[in-house]
Amino acid sequence: MELGFVGLGKMGMNMVTRLRRDQHRVVVFDRTPDLIKQAESAGCVGASSLQDLVSKLTGPRTVWIMVPSGAPTEDTVHQVAGLLSADDVVIDGGNTNFHDDSRRAAELKTRGIRYMDVGTSGGIWGLKVGYCMMVGGDKAVVDRHAPIFTTLAPEQGWAHMGGHGAGHYVKMVHNGIEYSMMQGYAEGFELMSKSEYRLDLAKIADLWMHGSVVRSWLLELTAGALKEDPKLEGIKGYVQDSGEGRWTILDAIDKDVPVPTLTAALFTRFRSRQDESFAEKLLAAMRNAFGGHAVRKRSA
Repeated sequence: MELGFVGLGKMGMNMVTRLRRDQHRVVVFDRTPDLIKQAESAGCVGASSLQDLVSKLTGPRTVWIMVPSGAPTEDTVHQVAGLLSADDVVIDGGNTNFHDDSRRAAELKTRGIRYMDVGTSGGIWGLKVGYCMMVGGDKAVVDRHAPIFTTLAPEQGWAHMGGHGAGHYVKMVHNGIEYSMMQGYAEGFELMSKSEYRLDLAKIADLWMHGSVVRSWLLELTAGALKEDPKLEGIKGYVQDSGEGRWTILDAIDKDVPVPTLTAALFTRFRSRQDESFAEKLLAAMRNAFGGHAVRKRSA
């Protein structure tokens, strides 16, 4: 198939490289010229602008957008759509709020332009092992692009989730579960790191990958990180979030669904960004006030 592709970051570059391995024709654009050159070396056709990218595609055209979520994606969708015609297709493969997908699909439909949302999981390892892809949109449009998804995903690694927004909705919940799994591993390994047994954490993570009920790809990655830096001395404990965990909690509130584990995991990420917590200082002050418990003073 032929595909326009906007955004050649860590995932985007690997995705177009994987597409070229199956001989799909891929026309690429990125604001960084060196990344375009790198993609060209993998067999892609470079474009100097969005207009140039669209001009190098034959109709009906499909443009996959893989840029940071939020305003960058929104702006790019509108710019690309302004260059397309009826029966052309816009695909958002980033981490977009599913409410935005429904709105965009409705807006583009008035001009005859089709829209798909593709929740994409696999990170930087997707080039080697493939991407799990959760696809939302009209079934006929999804089916037409099956060769693209089949190339990008491992065997049985993509599926049509439902109408517009369904792909990103499922990916949102996927990431919420991911937060919870990561937090569980993090807390368990911290406890073992303080054991009197001087445990080899990398060895344990690797051991648990063989027959244990808690084995997972995340645990495999954990083992690799601990082998490289057993005490994680080269890493600062500052954990960012990309938004899906927040959206999952808001959706759970709307539906009266309790998600305490996910919520705790997200709030722990917030705590990691504080050099010193006012709340915890106040807790110490209260303990001192009612029970005379000692307070550790800051040095001058």
